[in-house]
Order: sequence, then C-alpha cells, then structure tokens
Amino acid sequence: MGAVPAVSDDLRDDLHRAGYYPDLVADVLDVALADEPVLAHLVHPETTFDASEVRRHVTVLALTPTRLVVAHVDDQAADSENPSPSAQATTEAVPLGELRSVALTHVVPRPQEHRPGRPPVELTLAIGWGAVSRVDLEPATCGDPQCDADHGLTGTLTPDDVVVRVSAAAEGEDSVRAAAAFARRLSAASVRGR
Repeated sequence: MGAVPAVSDDLRDDLHRAGYYPDLVADVLDVALADEPVLAHLVHPETTFDASEVRRHVTVLALTPTRLVVAHVDDQAADSENPSPSAQATTEAVPLGELRSVALTHVVPRPQEHRPGRPPVELTLAIGWGAVSRVDLEPATCGDPQCDADHGLTGTLTPDDVVVRVSAAAEGEDSVRAAAAFARRLSAASVRGR
C-alpha cells in the first residue's frame, strides 16, 4: 500500500486540540478521504448536558478537490446490550456537485458599531445536499377570523443535512474566524463542483 494518510498535520492538530478521541476520528476520516488531500477543514467539538448525563460529540467537515467529507462521532452510553460506554463514528462523502446550499447566519451585536473584518459573535453554517430535510408544520387557515373549519396543515420543508454553530463566547473568536474561512472555501468549491 504505502499511501500517505489524507489527514494532514493541521487537521490532526485540530483533532487533538478538540480532545475528543482524536486518533479514532483521524482513522475514520482517513478511510472516508480515500487518499484525497484535504484543502480545508473545520473541527467542531460539542458537549451537551441533559438531566442524567453529559454527552460529547465532534463534527468534522473536510473539503477535498471533489467532495465534502462529513464525520460525526458521538458517545454511546452503556446499556443492557452494551455494558461499557462506546463511541459511534459515522462519515459521509458528498460530491461537490451534489451540494445544494451553503448557508451562513452571522450574529452581530451593535451592528451600527461593526468594523470591516471583525468576525461575528456567532456563526451558523448550514450545508444542504438533499439527504435530510426538516419539516415544520402548522395548522392551515383560510384568512377568515370567524372560520373554525379544519383546513389541514401547511408547512415548510428545509434542507438540514448538517448544521454547525460556532460561538465566540463558547469556542473563542479564532474558532469563529476558522468557521468563516472554511465556509468561504466550501462556498467557492460548491460552485466549481457543478
């Protein structure tokens, strides 16, 4: 074989900084990348809390010359079938020509004071390629305020393949800048991929 791993030193350093099973994440990425070089990447660790447990998760987005590789790694709690905790790692490789949207939401406090080049305090990157959609439904109405007939439901279908929210308060300003830089590269590549 003798192939050079596709996971670059920069990506490997970011995985180690995230601190969530970096060697496991690098291995699953290496398989999904299939020796294709990484042009840009984003590593986003998350910790969520609910009433009974803490769950860790990492999402990695890796842009190659032909694909967007998405990796999700999650904690799996022990249960009656699996007596010890484990991790579940899933990767998906999306051809750049299949990307339908790269949407960015910038949150900027005091917009009247905004200065060129200053990053937002929060950036949400939503990438859609049609694999997953979210349906938001609500009761349909006819416009007559006196009408009490059932008009069924109306709704919106929104692509929801992957969403990453980066906050300066939680992850730091450098993380927001890194997310914006990755989004810029991905947005440009999605046009060239068609």
